[in-house]
Amino acid sequence: MSYKLTITERPTYLHAIVTGSNNEENVARYLEEILRECITRGCFRVLVEERLEGPRLGTMDVFQIASEGSNRSRGRMQAIAYVDVNAEGDLMRFAETVAVNRGMPIRVFSSVSDAEKWLQDGDREATQQGDPAGWNEPRR
Repeated sequence: MSYKLTITERPTYLHAIVTGSNNEENVARYLEEILRECITRGCFRVLVEERLEGPRLGTMDVFQIASEGSNRSRGRMQAIAYVDVNAEGDLMRFAETVAVNRGMPIRVFSSVSDAEKWLQDGDREATQQGDPAGWNEPRR
């Protein structure tokens, strides 16, 4: 494996930090590993902080990863906050759209602090609104 995944349990979500080489295989593998960890730990809210180095993936690679990952985890996850610290352009927004269109509760953020705030605010507001994923919250 040419990536390293570190997962830290927070009170209401998991914080996954991935480092290493940016390629299609690594992205698909670390997403599978995160899903397994969520299932094992019984925690279905996650912040993914991607810190992969190297050229960005192409549009078709991103589409395939988002489609396949959504199919594997549909109905299991409550909230996914995603931060790619090396993102360029609108490719991550495209990945978000692909996943959302397949029923995934995911939001892409430009900073970890914004992603954490969404996950934390979603806990409080979702309880008040009867929305377990905080999905109906307005985009920040």
